Amino acid sequence: MENIEHKIIPVNGLKMHVAELGEGPLVLFVHGFPELWYSWRHQMVFLAAHGYRAVAPDLRGYGDTTGAPLDDPSKFTVLHLVGDLILLLDAIAPGEEKVFVVGHDWGALIAWHLCLYRPDRVKALVNLSVAFYPRNPEVNPVEMFRGLYGDDHYICRFQEPGDIEAEFANVGVKEVVKNILHSALLVHFIFPRLGLTYLMFIRTFPAAANCRNWELTAPWSGAQVKVPAKFIIGEFDLTYHVPGTKDYIHKGGFQKFVPLLQEVVVLEGAAHFINQERPDEINELIYAFLKQF
Repeated sequence: MENIEHKIIPVNGLKMHVAELGEGPLVLFVHGFPELWYSWRHQMVFLAAHGYRAVAPDLRGYGDTTGAPLDDPSKFTVLHLVGDLILLLDAIAPGEEKVFVVGHDWGALIAWHLCLYRPDRVKALVNLSVAFYPRNPEVNPVEMFRGLYGDDHYICRFQEPGDIEAEFANVGVKEVVKNILHSALLVHFIFPRLGLTYLMFIRTFPAAANCRNWELTAPWSGAQVKVPAKFIIGEFDLTYHVPGTKDYIHKGGFQKFVPLLQEVVVLEGAAHFINQERPDEINELIYAFLKQF
């Protein structure tokens, strides 16, 4: 850890904080919510020791990365986020045509879209916790979750700027983040409008741009992710227990839209934050895949 180097790189109008360790083929780590580059510390040290250059930025709006207009959700679409990563690669690895990518949670969604839009820049992908789903032309993700879980579902509660943030402020940032990272519930989280102090476990998601993403990504409806991929999910990850998810992952739907998907690993006894919860196993699973290329 003490050998990890920290840099600020001008990227796409941002000053992007990047953590880096090692030399060799570049592995780009894309963190989830509410995480930072630090969530990849175990994987960075391990892969650097095995001959890779591990690079983990703080994404737009997170940590020590500055310059994004925090009061404007329209500047946080998946197109902005993928653009940030492409321009980061241009800045730090101009001679490297393709890199490895590893994503988790929100970062996995971004990584899927990075591969969807720019497969020419990705050698292979390992994603954790969030599978690739094709765009539903009939309904946006917010309305889909509203239909499944009601108005108090956490994604729905994130649609009004300042609403959920005010309740988080009453609880305290430390308590919110602690409960998110420690959560292992198999139910989707509901944020009743009674105050978050009554919640024992909560999990949030940067959902304010979801409807905007749905509008902007219409040109990729039905498109496939065409890079070699491996997917890892925890047995007790709540994303694995969304209705229909297990059938989609294991009965051909996932493979249809990610035709170069080589392996799906369900990590027994693990929950959502598997790269930190079970780092040794995740390290070996990532390395076993990357060293094939």
